[in-house]
Amino acid sequence: MKRSLIYTGTTLGLIAGAFLLMNSLPGCRPGTTKTAVTGDAGSRVYVKPGAKDEFYNFVSGGFSGQLAVYGLPSGRLFREIPVFSVDPETGWGFSEESKGMLTTSHGFVPWDDSHHPELSQTDGVPDGKWCFINGNNTPRIALIDLGTFRTHSIIEIPNSAGNHSSPFTTGNSEYVIAGTRFSIPMGDEASRDVPITSYKENFKGTVSFIHPEPETGKMSIAFQIVTPGVNFDLSHAGKGPSEGWFFFSCYNTEQAYSLLEVNASQRDKDFVMAVNWKMAEQLAKEGKGKRVPGKHHSNWWNDETHSSETTVYEDVLQLDPKDHPGLLYFMPCPKSPHGCDVDPTGNYIVGSGKLAALVPVFKFDKIQKAIADKDYEGEFMGIPVLKYESVLHGEVKKPGLGPLHTEFDNKGNAYTSMFVSSEIVKWNVESLEVLDRVPTYYSIGHLCVPGGDSKSPWGKYVIAYNKITKDRYLPTGPELTQSAQLYSIEGDKMELLLDFPTTGEPHYAQAIPAELVTPREVKFFKIEENQHPFVAKGEKETKIERRGKEVHVWMTSIRSHFAPDNIEGIKIGDEVFFHVTNLEQDWDVPHGFAIKGAMNAELLIMPGETQTLKWVPNRVGVVPFYCTDFCSALHQEMSGYARVSPANSNVPLSARTVSVDAEL
Repeated sequence: MKRSLIYTGTTLGLIAGAFLLMNSLPGCRPGTTKTAVTGDAGSRVYVKPGAKDEFYNFVSGGFSGQLAVYGLPSGRLFREIPVFSVDPETGWGFSEESKGMLTTSHGFVPWDDSHHPELSQTDGVPDGKWCFINGNNTPRIALIDLGTFRTHSIIEIPNSAGNHSSPFTTGNSEYVIAGTRFSIPMGDEASRDVPITSYKENFKGTVSFIHPEPETGKMSIAFQIVTPGVNFDLSHAGKGPSEGWFFFSCYNTEQAYSLLEVNASQRDKDFVMAVNWKMAEQLAKEGKGKRVPGKHHSNWWNDETHSSETTVYEDVLQLDPKDHPGLLYFMPCPKSPHGCDVDPTGNYIVGSGKLAALVPVFKFDKIQKAIADKDYEGEFMGIPVLKYESVLHGEVKKPGLGPLHTEFDNKGNAYTSMFVSSEIVKWNVESLEVLDRVPTYYSIGHLCVPGGDSKSPWGKYVIAYNKITKDRYLPTGPELTQSAQLYSIEGDKMELLLDFPTTGEPHYAQAIPAELVTPREVKFFKIEENQHPFVAKGEKETKIERRGKEVHVWMTSIRSHFAPDNIEGIKIGDEVFFHVTNLEQDWDVPHGFAIKGAMNAELLIMPGETQTLKWVPNRVGVVPFYCTDFCSALHQEMSGYARVSPANSNVPLSARTVSVDAEL
């Protein structure tokens, strides 16, 4: 199974050379968009004033740690949803209520690296209820409620490092799956403190099955499967005949731990791992696993109290495949696979060896027959390895250089991104015939077809998410904007319709018809249902209270004033908590709250919501506070003052809103 280092180096050199050549010769790419886009493209992506886009496009924010929402076909950015990173625009991670959402066993972690949005499904089709996304750095998965477009739940994943191969769901979102990018030593402290050179003996991976409660969205880890020490890249669930199975791309089967670009590219083939998750689920229900240490936080947003709640777990249930034959199988896959994708019928599993100039397609009934016949070519770390020829449907020959990721339309076709040759290649899943190819600008990573990883794709478009933009947009210094490109797939040939810039680094994305999302939209929070412990449901309920060094202000906001707006009796050394309730009951009338010298952020409070800003004054004086979100013609007048006195002051604590009539 090994190639010589010389051959591997030659292969890498050829790919790198092709990449450099493609990006340096002007003849290898269109000089202008005019040469690549037909004259009517503008009318096909134009959304006239007052009209709405057909699709929501949920795009990973990469190193921003957030999730971006675009409209299709317009490419307009609607919102960046705060997920794993603090956000001063909304106060996410700064308000007292939201801080708990970013707590982990490591403490408060205000950032992550988000890669793969995944929409919740019903019977294998996106349902518009939730969107999941992974935190790659500090292993976490988040659940975004598509009624509020807010992060509703975040769970930390123990016994994991590099949560890249996630969050991919089963057909009814019973489980969200997370595989480790990096294998690590696990167990107690002594087991974890081992030489890096002992990789093969001591390093393991895990695949975690996370259960979101259907009614609440709270997440818990149902069980983990221990795996050999390899790196997992991407994954997808089976469907139809392959329902009950999960498939993962694996690389670094060399089990290298240094200079992976060379040492993890030695073998002709790595693996696709097949997991019998229904079997694993049954084993877990029967108590066949073992509880192992694994401290982790599960954070959940309570819509009634407008606050986060955290449950801390100390262990997890693990299943070891060596104790349960039939749980895991490996299938050889051309070297260093990235994508691992299942077609809408569930019959075909597509691997994408990014260092191979072909795309292998496996067939599920052949996989089952090979398992039944024990048609193995050997084993890897105790896991059976099925014969490549026995499970293979066939190979897409010469599709392009650097195949990464495949999605599907509703006509039996597949679309694969080619990173090195910067193109999308369309091919037929059954015949494996290449049907079309179009250039991308430049170095495409992931792509997205609306519903393209589900049982029933909507098709219509394929969107490329590119790693390099070069000459596509106005330059913005050494860091250029990221790039997405919209292609029509309604005809036999793909057609470029639109470029649009994206925020962060887009990795994977998913798209869904807007009509599945909008019926669940939350326009405002009902003030009578607000159960926040510091809510003021009207101005008559506003007050101020001292609790030792803490000063609590029950405050309201409404167009266009705060109540109270004059506060006195605060002293140096106090911690002041502004609990601000937005009394509005009209759609799209948030209010902001900020105070001079605050060292955290502002608040952005939705209608009917209560949020809290902690302020620690550090100097004597009168300090203004004000609304940061434009709300009316008298927005500038929506302000107030807080008086801060010396620590030994006798100024009484008071809070009031005084009308002109009362003053007169």
